[in-house]
Amino acid sequence: MDLTTHEFRPGLEFDVDALTAYLELHLEGFHGPVHVRQFPGGQSNPTYRLTTPSRRYVLRRKPPGDLLPSAHAVDREYRVMRALSDHTDVSVARPLLLCQEGSIVGTHFYVMDHVDGRIFWDPTLPEIPIAERAALYDAMNDAIARLHSVAPESIGLGDFGRPEGYVARQVARWSKQYLADTQAGRDPFMDRLTKWLPAHLPKGEPPPAVVHGDFRMDNLIFHPTESRVLAIMDWELSTIGDPLADFAYHLMTYRMSSASVPGLLGRELQALGLPSEADYVRAYCARRGLAELPNLDFYLAFCMFRLAAIFHGIRGRVARGTAVSPQAKKYAAEVEAMAKAAWAQAERAERF
Repeated sequence: MDLTTHEFRPGLEFDVDALTAYLELHLEGFHGPVHVRQFPGGQSNPTYRLTTPSRRYVLRRKPPGDLLPSAHAVDREYRVMRALSDHTDVSVARPLLLCQEGSIVGTHFYVMDHVDGRIFWDPTLPEIPIAERAALYDAMNDAIARLHSVAPESIGLGDFGRPEGYVARQVARWSKQYLADTQAGRDPFMDRLTKWLPAHLPKGEPPPAVVHGDFRMDNLIFHPTESRVLAIMDWELSTIGDPLADFAYHLMTYRMSSASVPGLLGRELQALGLPSEADYVRAYCARRGLAELPNLDFYLAFCMFRLAAIFHGIRGRVARGTAVSPQAKKYAAEVEAMAKAAWAQAERAERF
């Protein structure tokens, strides 16, 4: 999610007066008038900045239109953010109010604190001096390690998901969504992966953790001047599950690169002032007290498959006219390339 804003995109408007009246009644300290601007990011759930005379807020809502049954769960986002905000040192914007009435803005929504900071879209960090880049990667590494170190039961999230068989269920879920979305078409590598992944699931599972599900650099707000993560954004896919799958998802940046999904593949990391993949993995292991990350190539194949399935879902929303981001067509075009990359990781997992 970018921190720049613009006016409502067509089809994503709502009654600002109705929202203002509701928040003045239900959110302590809230007073209008309200100026609303929409963030351009957020592929699933439209997100808006609310500016009042005294402070800023962020509103995140379900999109309008026909939705897949398990998608756009803003109530789950709110619950996990609230638990982490209240009970841990994990970096998250403080959630303030959940509204499950459809009559206010047309869909369910929640309101959270506005966090000022920096978001980086290019993992090579061209806007940052070379000497400062490694520290930002270390801050990202620290943020995900802190999240995975939280015991779900200790913060009231023991029932937030089923810890056993997380990857198997994820493979089944994304395979089902891929196969069900006929408007988005089919891909031969995706078809192969829906069969290969369940047949090569790792034996044994690490202790379950709160997993973000979409952890990556551009879903982090960094401090305006310091190498610190202030907030992890976009918790829609969070649950209780396998932390190695969650870690591998953002490690993909080391093994991929395209016009729409910038990565580090083929880049001279030392010259760029960035840690190697091996050094980045070692830092995470040290923070978590792990000797290694087993089955990493399988996890990367799974994560690339899942990302391809997410892009496939975006393609379906484009076809149905419910895509909420102006970048949707760009991501929809990446299905084939991401599926091919996922299959390459599957072949690598079999070789090593």
